[in-house]
Amino acid sequence: MERKLWNRRQAIKGCARMAAGLGLARFTQAAGAQLPAPEPLQDDQLTFITTTEASAWQSSRMFKPTFSWEMLNLNVDPSQTTQTGNAAEPMQGFGGCFNELGWTSLQALSEADRESVLHELFDPTAGARFTYCRMPIGANDFATEAYSYDETDGDFDLKHFSIDHDRKTLIPFIHAALRHQPKLRLWASPWSPPSWMKRNHFYAEAKAYPGMKENGIHPDQIGHEGEDMFIQEPRYFDAYARYFSRFIDAYQAEGIRVGMVMPQNEFNSAQNFPSCTWTAEGLARFLHSLGPEMQKRDVDVFLGTLERGNPKLVETVMADKDAAHFIKGVGVQWAGKNALPAIHREFPALMIYQSEQECGDGTNSWSYTSYCWQLMKHYFRSGACGYMYWNISTAEGGMSTWGWQQNSLVSVDAASKTFHYNHDYYLLKHLTHFVDPGARSLEATGTCDDALAFLNPDDAITLLIRNELPHPQLVQVQVKDRTVAIELPPDSVGTLAMKRG
Repeated sequence: MERKLWNRRQAIKGCARMAAGLGLARFTQAAGAQLPAPEPLQDDQLTFITTTEASAWQSSRMFKPTFSWEMLNLNVDPSQTTQTGNAAEPMQGFGGCFNELGWTSLQALSEADRESVLHELFDPTAGARFTYCRMPIGANDFATEAYSYDETDGDFDLKHFSIDHDRKTLIPFIHAALRHQPKLRLWASPWSPPSWMKRNHFYAEAKAYPGMKENGIHPDQIGHEGEDMFIQEPRYFDAYARYFSRFIDAYQAEGIRVGMVMPQNEFNSAQNFPSCTWTAEGLARFLHSLGPEMQKRDVDVFLGTLERGNPKLVETVMADKDAAHFIKGVGVQWAGKNALPAIHREFPALMIYQSEQECGDGTNSWSYTSYCWQLMKHYFRSGACGYMYWNISTAEGGMSTWGWQQNSLVSVDAASKTFHYNHDYYLLKHLTHFVDPGARSLEATGTCDDALAFLNPDDAITLLIRNELPHPQLVQVQVKDRTVAIELPPDSVGTLAMKRG
């Protein structure tokens, strides 16, 4: 005898009837017996990929529309292209940061393995499909040593400016990436100006933290948040603005176009590695000089990077009309995320980049990747249109030159000349493999709240969904008149890609 199947309404009505005439336990047994097993779905227009701690990037199960007592619903309307009060800009791109120690780690691999990694990261169709990356202007905390492009004291004419240091590391690293993605975009920021432009005449502003490498700083060279360590004089502003221009020109001569700059990485933080504290007022004064220099070269200027959750820092700079005229966006990282909603609300015309994903402790754990999903969700829901990871690659353990272990997309074992992709890589790939530059963030509603949605320029839909539960989770997805059910494995992240129907 053929079993009669119930739809949702029939199941609920049956619940009332049977609960009245039967015991609740008998009803549950009877209703459960009549619910059909989900019917598998094969559709060339749909792709569903999931990743767990133990198994990355797996094709996973899809079903025809169904019913389950514990099923969640996710609804997406392609016409609703914002989750904030002000519409976010189209996605500008995704990537990581070109650091010196990234290149030295990859140099430990065979040429074939190194090219395999670069292909996976940058090829336009293969893997992560990076399109927009960051680089330092001079040394950062993952440089091989402290340096700038002109350490000749008082060289206001920049006669001794040179990027020769970068020819062994950053330049070949970027050239290698460009071979796989010729359209790769770049932006740059300094961690420290040349030391002679700073009041302490030293690359750092803090002593080494316990367990980290000593840097030789003297007590009278220590800097503090809320002060301008850069010398606040017109000739220094002018020389430093031209220093940026020389950097842009020198890299252009190497076939590397840098299309945007930010004046200072983490301008509130006095660090034991290259760093320079600025007040918001000091940055505004410098932008009077930097803006015109960059404008001559058709290079955009963003404010940042902002690592404090204080929107008044942005408000102060934007209140200076001569500085604000040049600012096209804001780079936000670390605690700056707490200021992000207010910044997007008050300055909706500014593009917002997540300029550096928080770096972890070098263990590259799945639990930290789960935290990074929460970061990603917060940034995109708050209006971000660019997302940059920090370390593309490090040696195993992720130790910086100044003694700080950090996570990376790729870890390299120099002794065995092997490498592996870390959990953070697959989380980022779940976004970047499917979401194109020009995509817009969509509003997602329903009982499944742990999700992000994007509309690509070709009208394809991408959904990123997280299941934190220790058991599989069925989610029914509704996009206009298309419905599909997907099953997320326990403790997983998944991407459902829907081509235009």
